[in-house]
Amino acid sequence: MAAFVGYIVHANDIRFPWALSKGLDIPTGLSPQALWDAVPEAGKWQIMLTVAFFEFWRENSYVLEKDGQTHYMRGGKPGYMPTFDQLPHPVPFNLFDPFGFSKSATPEKKAKGLLAEVNNGRLAMIGIMGFLSEAKVPGSVPGLAGVGIRPYDGDVMAPFDANFHLF
Repeated sequence: MAAFVGYIVHANDIRFPWALSKGLDIPTGLSPQALWDAVPEAGKWQIMLTVAFFEFWRENSYVLEKDGQTHYMRGGKPGYMPTFDQLPHPVPFNLFDPFGFSKSATPEKKAKGLLAEVNNGRLAMIGIMGFLSEAKVPGSVPGLAGVGIRPYDGDVMAPFDANFHLF
């Protein structure tokens, strides 16, 4: 879902109103895929390592046990993101329910919310693939033809190519 929203934000050239870093001039008028190509290697590593940490933390059985949970493949709660209580540095919120909206929700309401989350995630995956397809082959997604999706002449599937090098 974040990829779908991120694509829309970048496709419309929405930027922070201040410079993010000295010497990092992010061009406008590019497709979101071309913007990724323009990200410096250090930035790509930061993104990849952050995602890798979250994946490691979520799959770690020691961390799950400290939260009173088990891995979802062993009967635990699917989608559960452990708290960061085991880190030496305090983290002000947890990613499973960062604002406590579902803390006092009924089990029925939680089940309905989970179903909505799964369905929204599926729809977002279809949406992002539609955007990527239309950018690569204009006219390939009839609903997006003429909407103004910027074409991309690179290879969005390069990470899945046997000859691909990460950066």
